[in-house]
Amino acid sequence: MGLLGILVSLGLLIWLAYRGWSILLLAPAAAILAALIAGEPALAHWTQTFMRSASQFIMQFFPIFLLGALFGKLMEDSGSVSTIASFMTARLGAKRAVLAVVLAGALVTYGGVSLFVAFFVIAPMAHALFRTAQIPRRLMPAAIMLGASTFTMSALPGTPAIQNAIPMPFFGTTPFAAPGLGIIASAIMLGFGLWWLSRAEAKAHGRGEGYGAGAASVEKAPENAAGDLTVRERATTAGAFDPNEIAHSAESAAAPPIALAVLPLIIVIGVNLVMSLVILPRLDASYLAHEAWGATSLSAVGGVWAVVTALAAAIAVLIAVNFRRLPSLRASMDAGANASVLPVLSVASLVGFGSVVAALPAFALVRDWVLGIEGGPLVSLAVATNVLAALTGSASGGLTIALDALGGAYMKIAAQQGIDPGLMHRVAVIGAGTLDMLPHNGAVVTVLAVCGATHRESYFDIVMVGIVGSLVALAAVIGLGTAFGSF
Repeated sequence: MGLLGILVSLGLLIWLAYRGWSILLLAPAAAILAALIAGEPALAHWTQTFMRSASQFIMQFFPIFLLGALFGKLMEDSGSVSTIASFMTARLGAKRAVLAVVLAGALVTYGGVSLFVAFFVIAPMAHALFRTAQIPRRLMPAAIMLGASTFTMSALPGTPAIQNAIPMPFFGTTPFAAPGLGIIASAIMLGFGLWWLSRAEAKAHGRGEGYGAGAASVEKAPENAAGDLTVRERATTAGAFDPNEIAHSAESAAAPPIALAVLPLIIVIGVNLVMSLVILPRLDASYLAHEAWGATSLSAVGGVWAVVTALAAAIAVLIAVNFRRLPSLRASMDAGANASVLPVLSVASLVGFGSVVAALPAFALVRDWVLGIEGGPLVSLAVATNVLAALTGSASGGLTIALDALGGAYMKIAAQQGIDPGLMHRVAVIGAGTLDMLPHNGAVVTVLAVCGATHRESYFDIVMVGIVGSLVALAAVIGLGTAFGSF
């Protein structure tokens, strides 16, 4: 009965979430249902298991959600994201419209801007570029996703994306875990995605297919998507920014020059690197072992410290160099802070649901099956994160659930078999960023909305650049990691 309860509750969670129900209601209700079917104390699981795990997630990662959303909003309102996107499009031109959109998305998201902010800023420019070049707008969502939601989210070393931060407390790693393998995976994702999109563009031109009809109404799609409640509900389980806050402040009338626009991104990457590799390893943090500080260790919190320090430094620089370009600094900061709340609570609720499922006696069957998958621990870890991210429609939620339930077991296996935890980290993050892009994924729903496209028109190309390319990269990382170890 316990296994039946897990399957029934998970099925209802997925079905009702896809139909637009709030995950804040669904997650505890599904957890209680699973406990009742298993004959476990439902209220105890809600208040003691669900809430403890959800609050632990918020305690660990809310600083990243908060500063990440704040940074993204300030980058948008200062005009910095628009400047970077305009610079890329001007340099590459309409003839390389797809490459310009991909690189613009990659640059801003690797520099710490939320992918949802990137969607709303880059989409209008992508519309203009694709219309000028007569590239079908149905390819726009895949181009934006390739740049903003693939390799810069899961593979590129040092990315401040929340997905790259989640494994750090479990494996004692930094944002730069397995850098060589991360760079190889990034190259595969980018190369495969660009190849597919150039192929699709060439075939469309060969058929005489142009940008498409209904341009006037379609190009208002980003504005309409910002207030769409369905977009909001699904987006907040897949990222760290509430789209509803996009319009809750004023943008700069004068954009900054490209050097000042890029400077905060450089600060994020540079400070993250220095903190991870130079400053934190030299700190005496033995006091963290005391109960007053949570009886933890520097390896468990250092990665989060590096990311939040980098984001805080970048925010300070961003405000200093753009103070006169922020027409309402308090409104921008309020909107950024508010934009972090619903996402962190939504993902924490998914994590709470996962913790109740993992606490049920029947979950031992699932755990033994996952750990017994042929191919070794890297393959089983990839399968676990893939499946859970696919089921929840959230890379961050699925990744946390998998590591909450199995992270300790994988660390024991790593110690026994001499596997570098950094390799485990990279495999887990890339694995979570593949099958999470199913049709109900918040990022997929949002990017289709801001592009004025439908699943029927554009989803197949998203699958190719977002899922197939990532799976190829994941297989390469597992193969290289198995043969040569982490590097």
